[in-house]
Amino acid sequence: MANGEFIETRRLDEMPRIQGEPLIAGCAEGEALFTNEPLSFWGGYNARKGTIIDTHHELCGRRAAGHVLVLPGARGSSTGSGILLEAIRLGNAPAAIILKRRDAILGLGAIVGRELYGKILPLVIVSEQDFDLLRKASRIRIDEAGVIVYEQEIFQERS
Repeated sequence: MANGEFIETRRLDEMPRIQGEPLIAGCAEGEALFTNEPLSFWGGYNARKGTIIDTHHELCGRRAAGHVLVLPGARGSSTGSGILLEAIRLGNAPAAIILKRRDAILGLGAIVGRELYGKILPLVIVSEQDFDLLRKASRIRIDEAGVIVYEQEIFQERS
């Protein structure tokens, strides 16, 4: 961390909270990966590696597997649900996905992953205002009720 170092660790009850609407209920925690661009999982996500491969997307090359992916929604083909399902099967899906609008394609992939493989990928919907709050989140925790607790990195300049 070039100009500072992470200096704050807060108790869970002191962290900011958002009440989301669980589309697929479940618990998850991970580093936040935020984008304001929709993502097509069909042709934009590598299920074998858990990385974003859409060369036109701002997160291209980033690993989303195990992270809490925060994006406005998916775009493109309904085949994206199959790509998400394959990522779930292989253990290369995000830990959770937070969206600002309902998405049937991602919902379908998560539901089938739960039913076929017993693996839960929480999907939570948040308001536009709450979505913007997550832009600076460094780590996110989601519970079954859709409560999102997040922390932000706070940097202090070195003397």
